[in-house]
Amino acid sequence: MESSALSQPITSFPVKGDNLVEAGHPRYLAPGEPEPGTGKPLAKGRVYISKDDAKTGKRGQYVEGVPPDVWEFQVGGYQVCDKWLKDRKGRTLTNADITHYEGIVVALNETIRLMAEIDQSIDAHGGWPLR
Repeated sequence: MESSALSQPITSFPVKGDNLVEAGHPRYLAPGEPEPGTGKPLAKGRVYISKDDAKTGKRGQYVEGVPPDVWEFQVGGYQVCDKWLKDRKGRTLTNADITHYEGIVVALNETIRLMAEIDQSIDAHGGWPLR
């Protein structure tokens, strides 16, 4: 994958706010799950870093467009997208942090694509072990 591909996010961070990763977060909502507040089914997966606060009118912030397989992808027994944000719980994400997270999502999406391509190639050549 070209390094420029990492600069092409497949996600967005549409809600302005304090960018604080709140306690109890991150929280993933898959496509089809009800959106908080409206109950409408989500078109894309969302990773929430905070929740709505009716008293202050504050909207929950989230990264939108995270595919379920990317959210669930594990390295070394850790769910990458979840762990990265959990390690920042109680902290305010900078713009660079958000851009970095979006790059992680792109890299994992590409990794999953390449792994499937490799698996198809192995199957096309008689399976494992290769001869």
